[in-house]
Amino acid sequence: MDTITLLFIAVGLAMDAFAVSVGAGIVLDKITARRTFRLGFHFGLFQFMMPVIGWAAGRSVYTWIAAFDHWIAFALLGYIGARMIREALKPEGEREFIDPTKGWMLVTLSVATSLDALAVGLSLAALNVSIWYPSIIIGIVAATFTSVGMHLGKHVGRAWGRRAEIVGGVILWIIAFRIVIQHLLGREP
Repeated sequence: MDTITLLFIAVGLAMDAFAVSVGAGIVLDKITARRTFRLGFHFGLFQFMMPVIGWAAGRSVYTWIAAFDHWIAFALLGYIGARMIREALKPEGEREFIDPTKGWMLVTLSVATSLDALAVGLSLAALNVSIWYPSIIIGIVAATFTSVGMHLGKHVGRAWGRRAEIVGGVILWIIAFRIVIQHLLGREP
């Protein structure tokens, strides 16, 4: 596989992570180097790991997972999106701060944004392509897009305030619906 094709694949896979990281930048009160590293590292790590897992799993296991992976991504992104919108609509004193760079929220977002990379790993196995170089490139691109997205989201958040949080939640819902619709139409996300 040539490097240009690999970069296009990596950028395509990084788009969900980028959109989610923009939403994370919107809801965070402050973007620190630590938060940027945590989100970028985890999104990059999961984007790196999923193709390796898909490549190693082979066709039989992926066929079983492919039957419902889109519903898992839909549920995870939909839940987080709804939670962001709900928090944005609460009165100021009742709001609960959600940090998408910590705990189960971080793991959930990392899994949800990297499930499509599982299919890429399976495809690379079918093409008899070594998985390590592509996975490293995919992980680096995802980590980079995530870091840029967080900072872009912070600028949007400053300009739009609470409306930006609602937009962030809506973006997650759009991604969730896109994943399911593309699956139902028989196309890879």
